[in-house]
Amino acid sequence: RRPELLIIGYGNELRGDDARGPRAARAAAAWALPGVRAVACPQLTPEWSAAVAEARAVVFVDAAVAGAGQPVEASPLAPAPGAPSLAHTGDPQTLLGLAARLYGRCPPAWGLTIPGVDFEFGERLSPVAERNLAAALDRLRTLCGEHCETPQPT
Repeated sequence: RRPELLIIGYGNELRGDDARGPRAARAAAAWALPGVRAVACPQLTPEWSAAVAEARAVVFVDAAVAGAGQPVEASPLAPAPGAPSLAHTGDPQTLLGLAARLYGRCPPAWGLTIPGVDFEFGERLSPVAERNLAAALDRLRTLCGEHCETPQPT
């Protein structure tokens, strides 16, 4: 059965606040919600296009360099126009375009960006990133509720 919602959290976990995407995905996976598949990875690669094409909806979660007061943002994404690149790394729009081109299907998708301020080498999140990660998880829960069927009581 295809996942209703695919969450892909990506980023470098050895660069401070850049780890928020993978951490958010692992937290969402721990919720064990029916119909939700959440995965963490260091970068988006063309191999993810098959999983993207199979999902009913996709959320890409990544860090953003921003000031301390910037909010967590979720915005709709469209596939990149033209022929997608087959480079080793890519962005969500390129991956959506690749899914459409290779598999004939591009599900609705959102980019969830989590602002951070410290991208130096290290595994610790800044206090700003910790707060924004909590806000991002709240937003992810909302997206899960909006895009997954809830079981009906029997």
